[in-house]
Formats: sequence, C-alpha cells, structure tokens
Amino acid sequence: MERLRSIVRDIDWVLLIPVLLLVGAGLVTMSSFVRGGDYFFDNQLVWAVLGVSIFFILSFIDFRFLRRTSIVVIFYFMTILLLLLLFIFGEIVLGAQSRFNLGIFAVQPADPAKLVLILVLAKYFSRRHIEIAHIRHILVSGGYAFLLFTLVLVQPDFGSAIILAAIWFGMVLVSGISKKHLIAVILIATIVFAGLWTFVFEDYQKDRIRTFINPLTDLQGTGYNAYQSTIAVGSGEIIGKGVGYGTQSKLQFLPEYETDFIFAAFAEEWGFLGVLILFILFVIVWWRILSYAFYGASNFETLFAVGVALMFLAHFVVHVGMNIGLLPVTGTTVPFLSYGGSHLITEFVALGILMGMRRYSRAIHREDINKEFLGV
Repeated sequence: MERLRSIVRDIDWVLLIPVLLLVGAGLVTMSSFVRGGDYFFDNQLVWAVLGVSIFFILSFIDFRFLRRTSIVVIFYFMTILLLLLLFIFGEIVLGAQSRFNLGIFAVQPADPAKLVLILVLAKYFSRRHIEIAHIRHILVSGGYAFLLFTLVLVQPDFGSAIILAAIWFGMVLVSGISKKHLIAVILIATIVFAGLWTFVFEDYQKDRIRTFINPLTDLQGTGYNAYQSTIAVGSGEIIGKGVGYGTQSKLQFLPEYETDFIFAAFAEEWGFLGVLILFILFVIVWWRILSYAFYGASNFETLFAVGVALMFLAHFVVHVGMNIGLLPVTGTTVPFLSYGGSHLITEFVALGILMGMRRYSRAIHREDINKEFLGV
C-alpha cells in the first residue's frame, strides 16, 4: 500500500490528467461517425492504454544514462538505419513510403526520429553551452538535423520533416545563439528551401505550398481539403453541432478526419467553447513541460524538456494552422488527439522520460554536473 502511495505521489497528475482528456477527446471524435465503424476508436484505445502503461514504467527509470555520448550516438544511428530500411521494406501508402507494415500494426520511424533528434541536440548543446555563440555549433547541429530531415522528406513525409526542422530551429534559439547568427541561419534556411523547391519537392507538394498563398484557387484539387476543413471549423459556431452530428465528417466531405483533420472534426462537433477547452488543456501540458525545463537537474534535462515542448508546439501549430486554412496541408497530427500508434507512443515515451528525469533530479550530485560539462 505504501508503494502504491509512492507511485501516486511521484506522478505529475496536473500533466497526466489533461493528456488523458485530450486522448479521450480524440477517441470521442473518432467514434462519432459511421465510416469505419469503431475501427479507429478500438485501435486508438489499445494504443492509448499501451502508451499510458509505458509512461508509468518510464517514470521510474533513472535517465541520467542518456547523458552518455555513446548511448545518444547509438540511438541516432539506429534511427538513420531504420529510415534507410524504409526504402527497401517500407509500405507505400498514399504515395509515401514512410512505415513498416508488421501485420497487426504498422510502425512509422519518423515519429521516434523527432525524439531522437531532441536527445542528440540536448546532448550536443549541453556540452557546449559556454561556446555556443560560435557559428560552427549551429552548422554541426544543423548537420545532425538535416540528415534526418532529408531521409524523412524523400519518403516523402513533408509534415514530419517540417517538425524536425522546427525542433532544430527552436533548440538553436534557446541554446544562446547570437542575433547575427540567427540571420545567418535564416539565410541558410532560405537557400536550402530554394534548393528543395528546385530539386526535391514533388509537384503535389509545390501545389500545397501554392495553395497556402491562395487556397481558393483550386477548390476541386489541392485546395479541396483545406476548404472543407475551414467549412467544418466554421460550421461549429459557438457550441458545436453535437457529438455525432458533424456533417462534414459524417458525410465524408472532410477527408482523413481521424488524423490530418481531427481538429476540424472536433471543432465542428464541439464549437468554439470546445476548442477553447482544447487550447487550455494543451497550454497546461506545455506549462508543465516547461516547468521541468526551469528545474532541470542539468542543462541536458533542461534542453530535453524544451525540445519536447517544441515538438508538441510545432505539431499543434502546424496542424491547427492547416485545419483553418492558414498553413499548407502537410499531413501533420495533433498530439494525443489524432489517430495513430507511432506518434501516440512516442508522445507518451517523451512524457515518461520527462517524468523519470523529474523524479531523479532530486538525487543529482555536483560530480554528475561536472561530468556533464567537463567530461570527467
């Protein structure tokens, strides 16, 4: 009984309860419509139970071993290997070769790749925080991110590639970059984008970006999804149409309502008030994650927490932006709400690691900090 009380006491319920409410909101939205029956609901419920279980297990692990360079390097190269194997064994779905089909479930390596990138950057910047103003560290860290970015982009998975870029850019900013180097990074990003536009992007990806400028130019083509999504969001008005009465989703005008456009499907049923509650829940989650950053045992824990917050923020902003017609449609999920096991498990793994870091940060000693920064 005492052990159970200890477990309950050590878990951050202020973080976990909003997360569970977000998962529940996604489940309710998935089960609201006829198409697919309860297929999405049943599968997502299994992934949610598994994710929460993993969260609790990870919460009681001492993750100080992640500060070891060898561990981070192993994770990084394993991720690269998985992304490369996709081009041999990956299943092609909707034109993208982005997942392994293992029979009863599929695995999308781009999701854990985001978490691995956060680990790599947290390790790199935590060891170089004193000299971070030197531009070579921006370029080296950019090289780590660019390799993952490229492997994901050529699948093609434009949405996940954008999230990887956002994680790198955000962590570079918080690591102490100078303003002149920030301008240099923006210029480099512009040149890279120009190169990608010319040599990498497929025609349909270019069409999505053009549609961002004027979504109404091709309502029956590339602008169709964005147009139907904005209709769904707007039709929710103040209190929504009610659970199960979202016509855009129920009548299949809104494609992929369980993944790419779940925010629009939710907004149609729950209206402005429901969306407001959704935003509040996400703000609470970000606030708790950032609180771990402020009280991290070392720079590594602080940067890791910031990276996780950036990952969730990037997903949320991009997903909501494309659902209301402000950003191009990139196929990006929203944390804890969208259907999919790979991203949901990755999100619970990230929170579990944060919880483990929080639990054991009280036991950190000065010699550990010396090892972190001096390598002795």
